[in-house]
Amino acid sequence: MGITSQQYQALLAIRAHVGPDPMSISELAECLLIKNHSAVELVARLVTRGLVTRTPSEADRRRVELRLTPHAKAVLEDIMRNNLRELSSTAPVFRELLRTLRRIGETKPD
Repeated sequence: MGITSQQYQALLAIRAHVGPDPMSISELAECLLIKNHSAVELVARLVTRGLVTRTPSEADRRRVELRLTPHAKAVLEDIMRNNLRELSSTAPVFRELLRTLRRIGETKPD
């Protein structure tokens, strides 16, 4: 399942949110540096895809709380695994680059 980078960032923000209550739409907007109405549209797309639930807060009915679905957690896990695999495959290239840069730095004339 492909998701956009903005959807991915939103899922990460919701997952990483700390506090006594789940993340709200306004907190998501603030976290992603987007306008509130843009966050509302983003959340609507995530809800449609079955990645997020939104429910009114019991304490304040004006506040909409966001929660990841089990499907979203699985999607994030898959993306994380793919990212780690990609990083693992490029690690040798970065190690060689670092060795080369160190050699260049050691032979640099004063």
